[in-house]
Amino acid sequence: MATVGQFVQSADWKNEKHVPVIECADTVTDGKLEVTVSVGKEIAHPNTTEHHIAWISLYFKPANDKFIYEVGRYEFSAHGQAVAGANQGPVFSDPKVTTSLKTSQAGTLIAVAYCNIHGLWESSKEVALA
Repeated sequence: MATVGQFVQSADWKNEKHVPVIECADTVTDGKLEVTVSVGKEIAHPNTTEHHIAWISLYFKPANDKFIYEVGRYEFSAHGQAVAGANQGPVFSDPKVTTSLKTSQAGTLIAVAYCNIHGLWESSKEVALA
């Protein structure tokens, strides 16, 4: 039986343009954490009608918990499409999002991004408590 996990890819974001990059403090202070997730930080990802990042989801897995919790899902809908044709539109989404969360536990942030051609890509980052 196939599972979603079999199709999620990961790599070093400095060498692979599809990997989501998680940027935040290494330590949570006052329970608050600001997190930025982007795709194409080191190597630009094309964001065209034909080839684009459709969405990014961010999850948090507390260190002592079995389950992950969805922080948010962020969709990117403008890929240059227009009546005039592909890539003729006035706006192109930039696959980058900044969000805030509060947590009382150390854990792992997990980001998953979806490329309409190359599928699912993930990365993770550990965060500690102050």
